[in-house]
Amino acid sequence: MKIAVNTSALTINGDMDFSDFEKLGEVKYFGELPREEIFRVCADCDAVVVNKVIVDEKFINACPRLKYVGLFATGYNLVDLPACTRRGITVCNVPGYSGAAVAQHVFALLLSWCGKTKDYIDSVKAGDWIKSPTFCYFPWPTVELLGKTFGVYGYGNIGKKVAGIAAALGMRVIVRTRTFSRECPYEQVSEDEILRESDVLSLHCPLTGQTQKLINADSISKMKNGAVLINTARGGLVDESALASALKSGKLSAALLDVVETEPMSPDNPLYRLDNCYITPHVAWVALETRRRGVKTACENLAAFIAGRPQNTVN
Repeated sequence: MKIAVNTSALTINGDMDFSDFEKLGEVKYFGELPREEIFRVCADCDAVVVNKVIVDEKFINACPRLKYVGLFATGYNLVDLPACTRRGITVCNVPGYSGAAVAQHVFALLLSWCGKTKDYIDSVKAGDWIKSPTFCYFPWPTVELLGKTFGVYGYGNIGKKVAGIAAALGMRVIVRTRTFSRECPYEQVSEDEILRESDVLSLHCPLTGQTQKLINADSISKMKNGAVLINTARGGLVDESALASALKSGKLSAALLDVVETEPMSPDNPLYRLDNCYITPHVAWVALETRRRGVKTACENLAAFIAGRPQNTVN
C-alpha cells in the first residue's frame, strides 16, 4: 500500500514521530505545498492521511487509486464526504484526541478575560505597582464566574469536558445538543433558550451546512446584553461582521476565539485588533501530548482499515 502522510502543522522542530505509518506500507511524507503539488505527491497513493488539506472532487479525481482518507483532526468539513462515498473511499477522523487541551484553552481564554490577567501582568511589568500609592490598584474591573450561566453548544467529547469545568467553577451549565442525551447531567435547552440565558456561550459543534454562521445578527440579537462568546471549534460558525458590530456596540462584552473563518487570519478581518476580542491562532490543540495522541490514533485508524475493520469512520 502506498501512503501519503501530510505532516504540515503537526510538528514543531521535529518533535513528532510518524514512523509507525511505515509499518503499514510505503510512505511519502509532505508538508506545506501548493495544491497542484499535493495532487502530484498523492496521485499514485492508496491512502492519504492529511491535516488542513481540502479533499474535494478535484483531489479525488487526481488520485485514481485512492481508497482511504485519514484525518489528523476531529473536524472533517474540508472533506467532500458525498464524493468520497460515491468513489467508495473510506474517511476516518480522530475524535476526542484534543478534548482535554481544547477545554483547557476555553478556560485559559475566559479566565484571562474575566481576571484581566494580561492587562495586570503588563501593568506590573511597566512599573505601575511600584509607583502605586496603595497596596493594590484595580483600574480594570474583573468578573466572578460563580453563579453565572455557561451555555455549551454541542455536547460531544469537548463539550462534555467544558461543561464539567464550568460546573466545577460553580456555574450553572445549560446544553444545546442535536439529540437528547439521557446521560447529560445538565439542563438541555432549545437554541433560543441557550442564546437568551447564557452569560457565556461556548461553541463546540461541527461546521456543517446547518451550523454555518450559526452566530449571526439575528442570533446575537437574542443573546444577553454583555454576554461573552467563545469559539474554539470552527471559524465558519460565526458571521464575523455581525460579531464585530456586536462587540463595537457593547451588545456583547467579549469574544474569545481560537478560530476565524479564513486561516491564516486576513488583515481585513473585522475582528482584527478589537480590544474586546481575544484571538489565538488555532492553537488549542497543539500541546505535545495532544498531537502525539492524534497521530497515534490516525495511525491506528489506517491499520484498522487495512485489517478490514475500519474505525472512527465519518462517511
